[in-house]
Amino acid sequence: MSHSTGWFSEAGFLRLVRGESRSPGARLARVGLRMAAAGYGLAVAVRNARYDRGGSAVQGVAIPVIAVGNLTLGGTGKTPMVEWVARWYRARGIRVAILSRGYGQDDGVNDEGRVLEENLPDVPHLQGADRVRLAEVAVEEIESEVLVLDDGFQHRRLKRDLDIVLLDALEPFGLGWIFPRGLLREPVRSLRRAGVVVLSRADLVPESTRKAIRAEAERRAGPLRWVEARHAPLDLLDAEGPATSIESLAGRSVAAFCGIGNPDGFRKTIEPLTGPLVGFRAWPDHHSYTAADVADLTTWVRGLKADLVLTTQKDLVKLRASNLGAVPLRALRIGLEIMSGQTVLDEALEPFVRPT
Repeated sequence: MSHSTGWFSEAGFLRLVRGESRSPGARLARVGLRMAAAGYGLAVAVRNARYDRGGSAVQGVAIPVIAVGNLTLGGTGKTPMVEWVARWYRARGIRVAILSRGYGQDDGVNDEGRVLEENLPDVPHLQGADRVRLAEVAVEEIESEVLVLDDGFQHRRLKRDLDIVLLDALEPFGLGWIFPRGLLREPVRSLRRAGVVVLSRADLVPESTRKAIRAEAERRAGPLRWVEARHAPLDLLDAEGPATSIESLAGRSVAAFCGIGNPDGFRKTIEPLTGPLVGFRAWPDHHSYTAADVADLTTWVRGLKADLVLTTQKDLVKLRASNLGAVPLRALRIGLEIMSGQTVLDEALEPFVRPT
């Protein structure tokens, strides 16, 4: 794990843009980032205008495309949402395929792809930079009837029939600034393109905060079809054995680590199950674990006197280990659970079910 505290590390960048670094140099850097953000925002506006006009810039396929995406950099829970949508169509007998860019790809499939393969063994998952070509393959070669485009809100070249956009309740608006001054990929008003907005990790903030987030989103983008969801813990995965119940966490001395886009979200999901953690560590998203990392983790866990280590399913598919030294290693498997707005989501997805 990198312990760099410079601005060029992920943690350093976040401290800088959140205003936690208060030195004169940091203040000057934020001015420079604000200027860069103006240029980035202009480029985004020009690109969006091109796609808004349609024409040859947008390419479609013969079957419905459902895009799942977000407004911000970092993790909002897109993979559980992709899985939920794919299961929704499979439950209705629809042949569905998932398309994704495959960031952090290794040996053909990245970590998120491996998680989806484990959880949805009957749903093909195609990864690659040219998602229009992937869509054509899914239609022509595997006879898909619906496509789910992972991280697709900004990938506008492939025509979609529905955009599902996630906002993370813990950081819904990317610190209020376009990248690189903040974490927004595009302005909040872009939610006008969304068919459904899903507030993820909604259980981790009070109802008053959820209402405030919706009010701000609708102030910027107009009325929205709104859904609230949580990341529900399902079970504990063992890389080499059967899954076990989350009830087995009670009374354990637990340490945890992850390499995902929103480590704070993971921590806040597990703490109600375990009580205070004896230790927690985070790597950048899509981190590839080395032998040195594993040795470092093993030493860290031993020093904490933990009797169980938790990570995410996305991390476990890369580690493929059941223990760190003598301490058991398990992944907390997460599933998306709709808290409110189930009918809104059903009504948005239903038009793309083929007639029987």
